[in-house]
Amino acid sequence: MSGRLTSVVLVLTLALVAMPVPAVAQSEPVTGDRATDMVLDVVVLRPLGLVATVLGTALTVVALPFTIPSGSVGASAHALIVRPAEYTFKRPLGDFSDSSEGGY
Repeated sequence: MSGRLTSVVLVLTLALVAMPVPAVAQSEPVTGDRATDMVLDVVVLRPLGLVATVLGTALTVVALPFTIPSGSVGASAHALIVRPAEYTFKRPLGDFSDSSEGGY
């Protein structure tokens, strides 16, 4: 039972981390109302970004034995930790543009 639970948690973790946070490359509101976009951002996207950042940190630590010899620690840390953290904490509220395009 413990092995099955571990497998399910691992699959869910990989599925959540592999899912990019939705990005809209337009400046107008997504739902048609700026206030609704801000609520959607605070209630749904910011918590998902926080979860992605925490899970990315854990996966980066787990992947260290593989990334250190290949010299890709920085690239994996950037993809799994920095990008979700920037999307979660640096992006203006209600702005759904991708952090890689916004330069923050």
